Amino acid sequence: MDLKDTNLNTNRRDFLKTSSLLAAGATVSWNASSYAAIVGANDRVRTAIVGCGDRMKGALVPAFLSHAKELNFQFVAVSDIWNMRRDQGAAMLSEKTGNKVDSVRNNEELYARKDVDAVLIATADFQHAQHGIQAVNAGRDAYVEKPTAHTMPDARNFRAAVHKTGKIVQVGTQRRSTPGYQKAYEYINSGQFGDIVMVEMSWNVNQPGRWRRPDVVPLLKEQDTDWTRYQLDLPKVPFDARKYLEFRLFWPYSSGLPDQWLVHQIDTVHWFTGLPHPRSVVANGGIYAWKDGRVNWDTLTAVFDYGPLDDPTKGFQVVYSTRQTNSAGGVKELYYSTGGMLDMDKRTVTPNGGLTAKYAAEMKMEPKLLKSFSLDDHSEKVSTDANTGSGDPETGANMRNWMECVRSRKMPNASIEAGYSHSIALCMCIAAMQTGTRVTFDDKTQQVVAGGKHV
Repeated sequence: MDLKDTNLNTNRRDFLKTSSLLAAGATVSWNASSYAAIVGANDRVRTAIVGCGDRMKGALVPAFLSHAKELNFQFVAVSDIWNMRRDQGAAMLSEKTGNKVDSVRNNEELYARKDVDAVLIATADFQHAQHGIQAVNAGRDAYVEKPTAHTMPDARNFRAAVHKTGKIVQVGTQRRSTPGYQKAYEYINSGQFGDIVMVEMSWNVNQPGRWRRPDVVPLLKEQDTDWTRYQLDLPKVPFDARKYLEFRLFWPYSSGLPDQWLVHQIDTVHWFTGLPHPRSVVANGGIYAWKDGRVNWDTLTAVFDYGPLDDPTKGFQVVYSTRQTNSAGGVKELYYSTGGMLDMDKRTVTPNGGLTAKYAAEMKMEPKLLKSFSLDDHSEKVSTDANTGSGDPETGANMRNWMECVRSRKMPNASIEAGYSHSIALCMCIAAMQTGTRVTFDDKTQQVVAGGKHV
């Protein structure tokens, strides 16, 4: 696999055109080359797992199995470089499905097989893009967990590979397949909400054990896995079971809070507005409570400036605050206009904060107060608990959309363009955290700029 940056000169006009189609909810088909791999209407889609960890077993597998019989998909293999996980995963799937599921030592062996049409990828954060590139270049469709990439070279290369191969890739930002969020998108884009003037987002827990695996770390021995293969193209370091199993706590394997939670929420900003990325980002935070050897922050506040790229006089801020040290506030996504508020936690629109008659009259203006209504029955409220499993309707809807698109060859809800867009915001946030500077983005080169330098 060639991991060199192959797409520095991404055409911004094409990117914005595709992004606007996605934002409009359009059904877009890939180029003609993708049709060569269409699965017949009655053919079974033979699917393999890449990375059989907690997210795969707790959420993706139940979501897949809930639709597999109806849509004629079947698990055939598990690829994992840790022998315990691959053998346990294969045994679990064989028992659940009643069909023999093979264990495979690595992805090279997996893609040498002739009985794999598609894959589910839920490996470590830093591996998603490179494993996705490997899958599509091997001719397989893929469901790839978020974040799509936390470095811009990986993001550019993955996006280029998907467009070159025409394979169907769904990113794990499952809000895009959730009816409540789809209704919010339609409402905002109808013009009834008015211009967005501010967005406040939070994701707060009080969990010292979040992303820790104290019971599992002692089980992993270097001789039972492939540590060199695990590290991919990162600088090679001695074996460390924590960096393997608790990767979310350690850069460059993950950035932690931004990789895991920011991308879910900032993705809705891009979707609702059609904007491809922030104009600038600043960030601050640190490790304030859980001093357990981690290097990634347990507390983060970042401010994102959004608006038309060619008009700095228009726009709005997104204030993003997340912590693992106190759960007050929980998960919040609040969109504001001069007429009121859209609360994606409660799935409601209210006139809260809107322009009242008193203050409108002072400036000889008309008051603006939104009408209150509910977007849905709250049945799809986001959970902050780990591994929500088969009860997670958002993941189930996103998985089904991908499975249907594998058959139809239509663009999925959370396409590679959505993943590329959230990767830009993620990389900008990481750069702001690491440099302490105001970070921008160079659309010509598709690179993050910090301190006047491309990073």
